[in-house]
Amino acid sequence: MYVKVIVQPGAKKEKIEQIKKDYFTIDVKEKAERNMANTRVLEVLASFLQVSKSDLKIITGHRSRSKIIDVDYDH
Repeated sequence: MYVKVIVQPGAKKEKIEQIKKDYFTIDVKEKAERNMANTRVLEVLASFLQVSKSDLKIITGHRSRSKIIDVDYDH
């Protein structure tokens, strides 16, 4: 299943908000450098969806705030 994520890196507080079934906004404290924000986004989303971080993969948006992430529930 694909989910769309809008990321706010460098936020003061971390939070995740589910707008629709497959649409999230995520604020992370990490800055958008050296893939730190992307890594934290995957950790936060995995925790929220109760799946392993290895079940998530960024499909598009590695260098953008708007991302599409593949969630593999089959594992």
